[in-house]
Amino acid sequence: MSSTITRRSRLHRKEHQAALVFVAIPVIGFLLFTLFPLLFSVYASFTNWNGISAPVFKGLDNYTKMFGDRYFLKSLWNTVFMMIGIPVGLVISLALALAMNRKMRGTTIFRTVYYLPVISSIAAVAILWQWAFNGDFGLINQGLGLLGIDGPNWLQDTATVKPALIIMAVWKGLGYSMLLYLAALQSVPRYLYEAAALDGASAWQQFRHITIPMVRPVTFFLIVTSIIGGSQIFVEINIMTPTGGPEFESASIVWYIWQKAFDNLQMGYASAMSVVLGLLVFIITFIQFRLNRRNQFSID
Repeated sequence: MSSTITRRSRLHRKEHQAALVFVAIPVIGFLLFTLFPLLFSVYASFTNWNGISAPVFKGLDNYTKMFGDRYFLKSLWNTVFMMIGIPVGLVISLALALAMNRKMRGTTIFRTVYYLPVISSIAAVAILWQWAFNGDFGLINQGLGLLGIDGPNWLQDTATVKPALIIMAVWKGLGYSMLLYLAALQSVPRYLYEAAALDGASAWQQFRHITIPMVRPVTFFLIVTSIIGGSQIFVEINIMTPTGGPEFESASIVWYIWQKAFDNLQMGYASAMSVVLGLLVFIITFIQFRLNRRNQFSID
């Protein structure tokens, strides 16, 4: 009996050690690659550091410098402006999901076609749209030429560079949003529409009072993740407008942080901007969660 208990105790100890190893790996990864860089960037934001020599503590100098830096404010404004594409993309993707939710031929093909940009490399997509927006031989201007319209030089014109990037971003994320909306639409109970139809509700009233509230959780999820993702836009800017666009019109905040950190070796200043950006995203996300809590409902 005692030998059996001893064997079980050894087995239990080995399983416990194996479990600790499996748990330790992600915890160590989180500490090394997330928590430590986060804390160090906060510390670096109070220093004058070029990434090579030892950091020199400067207090709030980087933060006071930041709010007098017109390029920082300009890149922050550009980032916020380009988020206009979020509601535009949500409306188009919901319309597509409603169309795909109907019984018709070829829906599988359409879903695949719309989802292809999502799984495509962001670098490849950026190069593709860079060609499409070319002022001399781009596909967009060739199409406009057929209609007798002389298209602009999209990525070199201050008036069109941001709309061009918004169009590309909406096209890239359309399939992902559409698929989530489609899943949400297919989970809406049919009896709600049948009861509304019996009460004489029109198609618009059914859409407004049943469809929109029922897909609200997906809308909330997409808004939160889109704002977080939109605030981090970088690759598209760096490939399509590597100098920040005409008159700095397409420079995003992450692109500007990258420029300061790795081109100008102002790691301390770049860290301060990163901290401010992180706080802004946190505050916006917190407000969204608070507002969403007020709009929650349930079906009895």
